[in-house]
Amino acid sequence: MAEKTDKKAERAAKRAERRKNGTLAKIKQIYGFTVKDDKNLPWILLGSFVVPVVVFALICLIFRMSVFGWIMWMLAGVMMGMLAATWMLTNRADKVGYRQMEGRPGATGAILSSIKKGGFYFPQEPVWIDPRTKDAIWRGSGRTGVYLVGEGDYARVMRAMDREEGKIKHITRGSAIPIYKFSVGDGPKQVKLRDLQKKVMRQKVKLTKTELEELNNRLRTLQRQSGFGIPKGIDPTRPQRVSRRAMRGR
Repeated sequence: MAEKTDKKAERAAKRAERRKNGTLAKIKQIYGFTVKDDKNLPWILLGSFVVPVVVFALICLIFRMSVFGWIMWMLAGVMMGMLAATWMLTNRADKVGYRQMEGRPGATGAILSSIKKGGFYFPQEPVWIDPRTKDAIWRGSGRTGVYLVGEGDYARVMRAMDREEGKIKHITRGSAIPIYKFSVGDGPKQVKLRDLQKKVMRQKVKLTKTELEELNNRLRTLQRQSGFGIPKGIDPTRPQRVSRRAMRGR
């Protein structure tokens, strides 16, 4: 009897967990996170849902659809409305999330580490950080080449990236592997945080998978030789991981 009770409790717990992690639960979580910062969100979502439904209803009126036609077209309108509202919610949530992350130390690392497609690899930890100013540089790679992405004062970060570029050129001497340098911020020569992912992934493929593997091995060796570690008491990536999950509703 006790065994049956335990199994029932286990099944109930699993059902509760599925409900908690289900699609509707995630949408509710994203909505709750976004509406705190975006007070117009309810009206925007309502409009996104209603407009397709009204358009499909007008089509039915204009073409004098049969009862069956009305049912089918209105079902399609409802589905399109739900799709439009979901897309709008995701889009507004992204904007709110980026707005909250901008200017916070480690935001750049959080965005870079979320890039998983195309063989891109960006470690969570920066390759360089100034303990005083918290300016930081992340180094990553992909089939498009090597990336140096800086966060902080533009002039200081660019000087530090020039030094890192010299180290990379030393270990890739004789090759034509491109090195891209981006400084994240709101300045005229900087890349905005919300545009960083697109900027990184927009470059053309230059390397094969084998060449990328060899490049990554050399970069790991370079990192071990540099012996760089994050200064004690500073973890620029930690606060941003939480914000990023909230933004995505996970």
